[in-house]
Amino acid sequence: MKYKRYGKNVLALALGLGMTLGLFSGCGSSETDNASKGGNKTVKVADDTDNAFKDNDDLYQDDDSSVETMYLTVSQGNASENTNHTWNEINTYSVYDYQNMGVKKYQVEGLLQIGTGNGNELDPNGLGYYRTTPNCRVSIRGQSSSRSNVKSYKIKLDDEAGDWNGNTVINLNKHVNDGMRFRNKLMYDLQSEVDAMVSLQTKFVHLYVKDDTGDGGDGLFHDYGLYTYVEQPNKDFLKRHGLDRFGHLYKENQMFEFRKYDEIKLTSDSDYNADDFAYYLETKGDTDHTKLINMLTDVNDATVSPDEVLDKWFDRDNLATWLAFNILTGNTDTQSRNTLIYSPLNSNTWYLMDWDCDGAFLRNEDKVKGEAYSDYGWEKGITNYWGNSLFQKAFKSESFRTLLDKKIDDLYKGVLSPDKVQAKADELAGIVKPYVYGSDKLNARLTEEQYDSVEAGIGAEVTENYELYKKSLEDPEPFYIEKPEISDGNVRFTWDASFDFQKDELLYSFMLANNLNFDNPIATADNLYATEYDYVGTLSPGQYFIKVTVADSDGNTNPAFDYYLDENSVKHYGTVCFYVEADGTVRLDGE
Repeated sequence: MKYKRYGKNVLALALGLGMTLGLFSGCGSSETDNASKGGNKTVKVADDTDNAFKDNDDLYQDDDSSVETMYLTVSQGNASENTNHTWNEINTYSVYDYQNMGVKKYQVEGLLQIGTGNGNELDPNGLGYYRTTPNCRVSIRGQSSSRSNVKSYKIKLDDEAGDWNGNTVINLNKHVNDGMRFRNKLMYDLQSEVDAMVSLQTKFVHLYVKDDTGDGGDGLFHDYGLYTYVEQPNKDFLKRHGLDRFGHLYKENQMFEFRKYDEIKLTSDSDYNADDFAYYLETKGDTDHTKLINMLTDVNDATVSPDEVLDKWFDRDNLATWLAFNILTGNTDTQSRNTLIYSPLNSNTWYLMDWDCDGAFLRNEDKVKGEAYSDYGWEKGITNYWGNSLFQKAFKSESFRTLLDKKIDDLYKGVLSPDKVQAKADELAGIVKPYVYGSDKLNARLTEEQYDSVEAGIGAEVTENYELYKKSLEDPEPFYIEKPEISDGNVRFTWDASFDFQKDELLYSFMLANNLNFDNPIATADNLYATEYDYVGTLSPGQYFIKVTVADSDGNTNPAFDYYLDENSVKHYGTVCFYVEADGTVRLDGE
């Protein structure tokens, strides 16, 4: 069993309570020997190595690859608890609809019961077997996925209802955009075997729903197909995993890049706004944000060196392992979201954990669906993380890059070896595929032939990601393009400077056009040393595109961070769209 004990923090807590060092005397034979000889009594204080980030192995002993059967009967409740809604309403609105309407997410009451998996039998030892009245509340969950016609659900058990496998919050994810439908589970299963990482418990669930909300229900259970349960990160989660349940825990939302955001304030500040704070971070632990703010201040302070930041605020082993794991699995949507950050209450150290991994191992599926460029733009290796203030600072530490390189090699030869990853994918596919092309067939994203092709290549993706990582160490880093400025009838285009670990000479290429393909460009410039280009002349009102790339003296290149998403949801890397208005002003696309 892995269990985390914070030895050095016991002393900190004691001092905080006003205890004296004398209260610790008599602990250990060396102290007794000194006392018997008339010497001064000493205190043994644990060093930083005792603060290792370890998971509770006992949580992963059961066969969590089996499929649990759940029966959910939904009914209307009352307005005071916001449960007076229909099942049709629950499945109609996305989280964005609720934001636009300015109301909390609708809920319904539910009776959750567990099946045996043998026909329609209920488990007499399972949750809700003897219940005839509701024992939970149900709402949708997820962000962008909530726009899908097929929803994911959050089931919150009532206080007196008991628990399911120690959990009172049950997240059921449909993963409609995951053609494999097992990526999240694959990732967490692999993480549970990695030192310096904490995983989340997962389980496949076959869900049946009976609608008694009076909105067209027929009184029968309907097969909703396969879902994946993912453990809810909260104080109980911390306790189960041997972490500090009183500690700090945040879930990254939207675009949190460890910057000094004005909205990240203390709750006691007069201008604190909970919704503005939650745009970046959802608070799931202690609500005193002082330590968070102090950490962000140092991360973004150019006078504080990378090694100072790492040594004071982070666990290098966890940070390097977390990056290596996500780089090798291609879990690129972790630059600024889908991540949990945690710190014990009486420690400065912050740790990273994954939250939502269904974007991993997607390269082959994107190719099959024709949704990817061959070079993936900057979304590979360390360049994928360069726009994040924390990761950029860490990468500038040579000792950290050496540690990251070792973690990459160790994982590639061990837990994330292509053969091992492929074997695990084969196992999960054998469980999931009958559902994907059975009860979930209408939601399938791939043909069966495509499914088999993508699944068979998952292990090989680790090798591809490994090679992309090695290449990214040689590439100049991405950068951001600024908004064009019009002055005296001319247009100035500027962008941030790139960075190169080898300190190679960097040159920029610039293109301006009135079409996305850059056919017949209005202006081009190559081999620019400066991070600017002046277009002499006026641009008539209309839509324009600019593209900027950087190259080092060895021919390694990268586009700018900016990209344009076309009508087919294809990313055009290094490209910015802007408009010249009738009054001569400039407006960026999306403004």
